[in-house]
Amino acid sequence: MSRDRRKALVSSEYGRLSVVRQCELVGISRSSRYYTAKGESTFNLELMRRIDRQYLKTPWYGSRQMVRHLRREGLSVGRTRVRRLMRLLGLQAIYQKPRTSIPNTEHRVYPYLLRDLVIDRPNQVWCADITYIPMSRGFLYLVAVMDWHTRAVLSWRLSNTMDSGFCVEALEEALARYGSPETFNTDQGSQFTSEAFTDVLIRGGVRISMDGKGRWMDNVFIERLWRSLKYECVYLREFVTGHDAQREIGLWLDYYNTERPHSSLADKTPMEAYLGNKAA
Repeated sequence: MSRDRRKALVSSEYGRLSVVRQCELVGISRSSRYYTAKGESTFNLELMRRIDRQYLKTPWYGSRQMVRHLRREGLSVGRTRVRRLMRLLGLQAIYQKPRTSIPNTEHRVYPYLLRDLVIDRPNQVWCADITYIPMSRGFLYLVAVMDWHTRAVLSWRLSNTMDSGFCVEALEEALARYGSPETFNTDQGSQFTSEAFTDVLIRGGVRISMDGKGRWMDNVFIERLWRSLKYECVYLREFVTGHDAQREIGLWLDYYNTERPHSSLADKTPMEAYLGNKAA
């Protein structure tokens, strides 16, 4: 686990353990707990929020069209800046490159296995994706593992980096709690093509499927999840700390899983459909 990820585990809100003791347990010094590397400027962070919000509405916008949109909103921005920020957010126009993560050409890419497949039961296919979470002074990344048929969110993790570690942790939790799916589908982002991620699936006997060109629609269910999460939770709040984001996102995902009915699931909630159909 990276030092940044260990730092994120330390919180002054854990009443029974002092910050010093928490730092000792996760193997970092107290001074490093309070060190924050220089990040994006306030203006760039605001641009990232606006870009992310607009992308949810118009995912076909590339950097050129996004610049036009931002300028119409009165912001003086150039394409180089917007292109860099979109790359940082993992956003790419769907007609150009249907991947939301940056690929690593040295990693093995697995074939797409879902063509013409009827997905009609829990644990037949799982999927995963990453999205950006704006903070008052920075941003985090959120990964979620979802059961394709029922839309149930089986696990999730927040991270301040785009390494594969937090994705592996989410995957391992989902497998430990719910068993193994027949097939696991992702895009070709480096987090999902890494050996650390794919080896977990291989050891669990899971078939690995990865989106190819023209398959962006296969991410539509989890993209709808991101849209709902951001408009109903993230954009209504201003997260100051990772602990704030962890708490509020956790509450919303619990609501989504257990209280929010879906018409496509005969008005059941995702977890009712997942656990009920699985038991049947």
